Amino acid sequence: MQYRPFGQHGFECSEIGFGAWAIGGAWGPQGDADSLAALHRALDLGCTFIDTAAGYGNGRSERLIGQVLRERTAAGRSEQIFVATKTPPAAGAWPPAPHDRAADRYSEAYLRTNLAERLACLGVDKIDLLQLHTWTRAWNRDPAPFKILRQLQREGQIGLIGVSTPEHDQNSVIDLMRGGWVDSVQVIYNLFEQEPAAELLDVAQECGVGVIVRVAFDEGALTGKFTVLTKFAPDDFRNNYFAGDRLPRTVVRVERIRRDLADTAYSLPQAALKWVLAHPAVATVIPGIRNVAQAEANCAVSDLPAMPAALVEKLRRHNWRRAFWYAGK
Repeated sequence: MQYRPFGQHGFECSEIGFGAWAIGGAWGPQGDADSLAALHRALDLGCTFIDTAAGYGNGRSERLIGQVLRERTAAGRSEQIFVATKTPPAAGAWPPAPHDRAADRYSEAYLRTNLAERLACLGVDKIDLLQLHTWTRAWNRDPAPFKILRQLQREGQIGLIGVSTPEHDQNSVIDLMRGGWVDSVQVIYNLFEQEPAAELLDVAQECGVGVIVRVAFDEGALTGKFTVLTKFAPDDFRNNYFAGDRLPRTVVRVERIRRDLADTAYSLPQAALKWVLAHPAVATVIPGIRNVAQAEANCAVSDLPAMPAALVEKLRRHNWRRAFWYAGK
């Protein structure tokens, strides 16, 4: 496993992190035994960064992570594992509507209560990184929620503060970075969604902000395992993500990438991760991991040679300006 600086925050993290959404649910059937084994295997292979959220199974993902951390401590492991979690806005539209008030969606009372829940689920007395789980540009002129989080940071309940970008308007966090409000940003960046490279990633690097990349596999499409006949479990959110004609359109574009990789040593999932890691602003990429095989395959990518600059450039042509699609067609 290779390690990278997490912005300018004085520590390094594994460049392959553990994306813990699927172990919480919403990706089809998932057994806790598989989840626990996957976590242990990833950590054994040198992964030191885990990303989870309140919404991943209503705390289920966090509780599993907390269990693994306790088991490893009890076994005498002295490793430093960095856990990032997320607090969603209070009940309302997702993403927040332009006319929503930050005081209603991220009030101090709400943030304190939710933080207490995150601490309890993880079984810790301090969150390494607490991220707001979405944002709206409408609050940039007065980012009051981050003022509250800075107070919680001063109280010692939070280590670092971050934001997970709103899918439809990722550039809305640029002002937050320039204003010094966040220590990290979590962004969607992959072979299809290349917009962050226009400005967001460079600003993060200039401001010393740690960058966490999510959706590197485009919710599984860029692993190359889907066909036009692929069916998802009834409780799998990808039934909406790939609704209508989205899946066949995506499969066609994935095959174009596969052809570009024909004369290389990379498999599709390896190339998807290595291409993301080619950008120097990226601190860690967090592919979803739900079993031991995925932990081994994803962690192994770190030790592959860096992607040649010519191939990085070639794969840029797969930029797909589809913006972001929400539920339904």
